[in-house]
Amino acid sequence: MSDTTILDQIRQLLIDNEASFREIHHEPTFTSQESAQARGEDLHLGGKALLMKGDGRYCLFVLPADRKVDSSAIRKEFKFKKLRFANREELEKLTGLPPGAIPPFGEPILPFDLCVDQGIRENDRIAFNAGSLTDSIILSVDDYLTSAQPCRVFQFSLQEKSAEPGEAGSK
Repeated sequence: MSDTTILDQIRQLLIDNEASFREIHHEPTFTSQESAQARGEDLHLGGKALLMKGDGRYCLFVLPADRKVDSSAIRKEFKFKKLRFANREELEKLTGLPPGAIPPFGEPILPFDLCVDQGIRENDRIAFNAGSLTDSIILSVDDYLTSAQPCRVFQFSLQEKSAEPGEAGSK
């Protein structure tokens, strides 16, 4: 294992792909909502990365942070009989990262196939925690997709039920 951090690897991948990006160092954030606030960005621009295990195989799924995963769409796409979220121990063992720090990149950054929800393309940019709870990157969706090279892009997210305007803390 090298001394290169995930953030360093992402930064180099983006530079190699001539992507224009912005880094933000912020206080530790543990939820997508906290991350969006720390970045000064809308929640829907966040890229939420979820490690899931389907029929014994781990894959990384990225969707807009204001949406929830549609497990049935993933099972249908991959013809998985079983699908579940990786637990905290698996996540930390396989990535070396705590929940909330997983960046939206598979190979060569993380050792997983990468699938991106179609909803990511609805935004002009994507923001995400980049291998830590205190470092975020913001870049255009086009540059992200070119750099991340997902193996599949398909619809696997559902809109979260939202609160009425003025209500706080909806989920």
